[in-house]
Amino acid sequence: MNPEKTAPTGKSSFRHDPEKRAIIYQVFALGAVLLLGYYLFSNTLANLERQNIATGFGFLDKEASFEIGESLINYSAADSYIKALFVGMLNTLKVSLVGIVLTVLLGTIIGIARLSSNWLLAKLSAIYIEVLQDIPVLLQLFFWYSIFYQFFPAPRQALNPFSGVFLSNRGLVFAVPQSHPAHTYMMIAFLVACAGIFFLRRWARKRQEETGKLFPLFRTSLLLIFALPLFTWAFAGAPTAMNTPILRGFNFTGGLNISPEFTALLLGLVLYTAAFVAEIVRAGIQSVSHGQTEAAMSVGLKPGQILNLVILPQALRVIIPPLTSQLLNLTKNSSLAVAIGFPDFVAVANTTINQTGQAIEGIAMIMAVYLFISLTTSVFMNWYNKKSRLVER
Repeated sequence: MNPEKTAPTGKSSFRHDPEKRAIIYQVFALGAVLLLGYYLFSNTLANLERQNIATGFGFLDKEASFEIGESLINYSAADSYIKALFVGMLNTLKVSLVGIVLTVLLGTIIGIARLSSNWLLAKLSAIYIEVLQDIPVLLQLFFWYSIFYQFFPAPRQALNPFSGVFLSNRGLVFAVPQSHPAHTYMMIAFLVACAGIFFLRRWARKRQEETGKLFPLFRTSLLLIFALPLFTWAFAGAPTAMNTPILRGFNFTGGLNISPEFTALLLGLVLYTAAFVAEIVRAGIQSVSHGQTEAAMSVGLKPGQILNLVILPQALRVIIPPLTSQLLNLTKNSSLAVAIGFPDFVAVANTTINQTGQAIEGIAMIMAVYLFISLTTSVFMNWYNKKSRLVER
């Protein structure tokens, strides 16, 4: 005789429910992490108080009392620590943004050249990739930094290849237009042209899908980029005055100076990271079926059109995820600037820590800045990845 079946009790049903057990485990794990964090935080505060070490961010309003060699904004030693740290963050953003753009361009060119039917071009690209990947980026920074001080003369004997351009061991100095309101208007015109190109590109794509007619987008974009700022400059008075560098004492004053530290850092980061980006681009291109190329050739597309219209759009879905990782590596590797004297955020924060003794706050700010830059880069690349992925009908 079969025993009578009884309904499971609430206790047993909870014990055998994996979803409810998972919630309990997560609550316990979160509680353990919070308790550990509270213990570490309270223990740190107690140790700092016992050692009579001040805590908090009140030091940020005090006078920094140190100079910074390069700054995108006006700065002096009489300014506060917070402004000094802001200058360092701008320097980090400058080298990161310029480096990202140059790395993507150079890596894409070398990756495509790696697959070229030209034997010499393909081998040179392969040699570049193998050599640059195998040399640590810090050694590359030292190499490029030493080039300026070993092979370039002092400012008094500076090379002058063109009028208003001087090259020495203090960097590259060249003439720039003097400050004028017309330049602000030109920048606004440039941004308006970029916005116009964006909407024009969307309209041209929609027009092509509906009618099959191609619009000369590239030539029109070039015309807008150059013509609109040029017309703005002409209507704003066409200023031509230049701020020319002049040798005074042991260095140049005036003009725009690109320092050896910035150049060495940029060259090292770009050349090193571009070698990895080139392999990513090569793998992305090879992931596209060769039948796509044959189909494009059968309808009469030229090699350049096949690459731009058929291969690269499909390869992007393979390229973008690892490319994001390499761009993040470039941003984080910019912290090596302290080794060659470039005043990035880490260098300025280290000076601040040495002068104030606020080590915990300084390290926390370094972590926060690099976390913000990395997350911003990831968000943009993830958005672009979603926008460029293939949409199935």
